Formats: sequence, C-alpha cells, structure tokens
Amino acid sequence: MANGSRTKTLRHIETVRNFIGGMIQELITRQQHHDQSKLESPEVDIFEKYTPLLRKCTYGSDEYKKHLLLMQTALDHHYRTNRHHPEFHLFGLENADPVFDSPLERMNLIDLNELCCDWYAASLRHDDGDYHRSIEINQKRFGFTDETKRILLNTMEFLESKNIYHKAEES
Repeated sequence: MANGSRTKTLRHIETVRNFIGGMIQELITRQQHHDQSKLESPEVDIFEKYTPLLRKCTYGSDEYKKHLLLMQTALDHHYRTNRHHPEFHLFGLENADPVFDSPLERMNLIDLNELCCDWYAASLRHDDGDYHRSIEINQKRFGFTDETKRILLNTMEFLESKNIYHKAEES
C-alpha cells in the first residue's frame, strides 16, 4: 500500500471509530436517562398504580388496553418526553411527509436500539410475555414494514443470545 493510500485508510478508520464512539456516547446517555420521567409527576403515581396491573394481563389484550386508557395522562407525558417510543414521532405530524408511513421509520438507529431493549425487557415482565408476539401486535399498531420487523427481531434475538443478566421478572 502506498504511503498516501495508507494514511488515507488510517484516517478513514479513525473517522469510522469516531462516529461509532459518538453513537456509543449517545447510547450511554440513553442508558443513564431511560424512562426517568416515570419517576416524576404526572407519571410516577399513575405508573405506580397500573404497572402491577399491566404485568398481570396479556400484552395487547382488552384488559391491557383498558388499563392504558386509564393511564392516558401519564402515557401522553411519557411519550412526549421519550423519543424511543413510536408515539413520540406521531405528535405534531398533521402535515407530515407521507413517505414515512410508520413512526418507526421516523426514528434513527439510536432510537430503534433503545426501543428494542425496551420492548424486549417489557416482554420479560409479563408471565406470558413473548417478544415475537409483541412485535406482531406492534407492527399492526404502528404500521412498520416487514423489513423493519425483521431488524427488530434480529436485534431482540441478538439480545436474547447474549444471556444478559436481568431481573425483569421483578420490574
């Protein structure tokens, strides 16, 4: 490799490392701040009451949806505050670009990474939780493509394969 070419290759490697580092930094920030709004008003009291009830019912069931309706004030605040939720990307979109059919396709990869971790962890909270079933329900709910669905499944399967220590059954 000629000296000039080697220098350019090293600069490229450095640039890619810097971009990956920037993504890692943002993921660390997301890790530290994930769902902190649930610990403050108006969310804290409502989540305290309904989280145990949600845990006991099947995700997406009529009973589950009934509880969500009663939590609407907290959920609206939560979704407006946390961009890893698809609902965050629905607010103020009356004149949105119709090219983006799904709020997931308005997200960036950092958002999707946090969403995958959140949805996977949420599936572990339910006695009958199953992230495959949850993704099926959410694909209908949010209208994301089969390609996006496959990426979400690939990511959750990756997380599952890592056997990451958790106490999700206690959350």
